[in-house]
Amino acid sequence: MNLYEAIFLRKSVRSYEMEAVSNELLQEIRDFYSQIEGLNPGIRTDISIIDNTNGKNKIMHLLGIKAPYYLVFYSEEKDLAQMNAGYILEQLGLFLCTRGLGTCFLGNVKPKLGNPHKGNLKFVITMAFGKSKGAYTRKAVEARRMDLKDLCVYKEVPRQWMKQLLEAARLAPSSMNSQPWRFVVYDNRIHVFAKKHNMNHLGRYEEMNFGIMFSHLMVVAEELWLDVDLIRLEDITHKNFPNNQYVLSAILRT
Repeated sequence: MNLYEAIFLRKSVRSYEMEAVSNELLQEIRDFYSQIEGLNPGIRTDISIIDNTNGKNKIMHLLGIKAPYYLVFYSEEKDLAQMNAGYILEQLGLFLCTRGLGTCFLGNVKPKLGNPHKGNLKFVITMAFGKSKGAYTRKAVEARRMDLKDLCVYKEVPRQWMKQLLEAARLAPSSMNSQPWRFVVYDNRIHVFAKKHNMNHLGRYEEMNFGIMFSHLMVVAEELWLDVDLIRLEDITHKNFPNNQYVLSAILRT
């Protein structure tokens, strides 16, 4: 299984065996993280892996998720730092899936031991991971997601590679399964919008949701050997659809 295949199989895991993994695999995780290029390489980030195989590190999610390991993500506080965090962390989650491990994002779960800062980087979010009790994958058809016809406005008939990009974006996980993205689709580009709630900007986790979704787009683009750029187009920012806010555009480079 590679990252592309993991997009269609990975699911959130909330029940874990409290078993250790090899030190070699833990180092693989760190090495993989170091090779990820974020949405904005100018934003410095770092991770820590907390070993909870003895069950004594009381990092508990509100829903009571207890895992053998927690990956803690830190970042500089800069514009789009949350989106960048989601973009990097989802690729880590997909990588862990390829290694047979389950994962789950844990919102608002800070390390109980030590400082919630790492140097001058601030804590962002925690990801639980480890060997799951039961399946750590599912079939794409089992994912509770909206249909593409409800997420997309098609301005032109999409080609097969465009459909693959959109399907991967559709399957992206989001906080509370909110699926806040909407897509305006042309032959060689996708304009991405966020459903507006009662606010005029993206909230913390909603911004992270979009980073997760963009990581799916770019993993598929790499798999299909497509040169895709994520760009914010200034001539679109003022063309918000009713109840939607423009975020970014994915454009095929020709």
